[in-house]
Amino acid sequence: MQTTRNTLSALQETLRRDGFGFVAGGVMRGFFQQRDALDDWAQFAASWDDLAPDAYLAAVGHHRSRRYAVFAAGSTGRIVPQPHQPHYQSRDYNNLQGGIERWFEPVLPEVVASSSLRAIVEFCRDFYGELSPEVAAWHIELHQFRIEARPGEPGQPTPEGVHRDGVNYVLVLLIDRHNIVSGKTTIHAADGRELGSFTLTHPMDAALVDDSRVFHGVTAVEAQDPQEPSHRDVLVVTLRAVG
Repeated sequence: MQTTRNTLSALQETLRRDGFGFVAGGVMRGFFQQRDALDDWAQFAASWDDLAPDAYLAAVGHHRSRRYAVFAAGSTGRIVPQPHQPHYQSRDYNNLQGGIERWFEPVLPEVVASSSLRAIVEFCRDFYGELSPEVAAWHIELHQFRIEARPGEPGQPTPEGVHRDGVNYVLVLLIDRHNIVSGKTTIHAADGRELGSFTLTHPMDAALVDDSRVFHGVTAVEAQDPQEPSHRDVLVVTLRAVG
């Protein structure tokens, strides 16, 4: 327990200093298992096989499917699922799809109720809450994404390019990648300078980002074997202070 606490403290210091951090999957698993045994992880990960097409990208040919959910959280206590609602970003943060309400299919009820998801969201609230102790309430959005790469058509994890999400904090958690190459995460300063890069390659590899300070993007993904199906599955959790 003390080792985990020391690792968390070191990671929080990294975010205070740099505005971002990469965490290997084995370490993230340990963080989550402090909250739950993750006995339903296999079923949780399999839910990415049941996402819905992102109709808002159909016109530009990107192969992305997703589901979406919203939660409300205090600084402690229960994290409460909210009624289904649209996802909205201003054009200041998303020049490709900003300024409109986007209605995505909801995260399935059994996924919302899963112990794996609860462990992830509680980790985000507690970890980022310690970085911002003045915040009493959080608006938490959750996105399940699958990006496919097809022959001659790379998949675009961030079709809007290098960007900010317009929130306080972001977690990008790799769930699975199959027959995929590339997909490098890059972190940038406001003036465009690259501050760091890494590739999420193993389940539970994670990028933790202070969205108020840095920009992030992901390079296109390609199929290693063009004759076989390929995908990159991630969970994105964003936290925005309320009030």
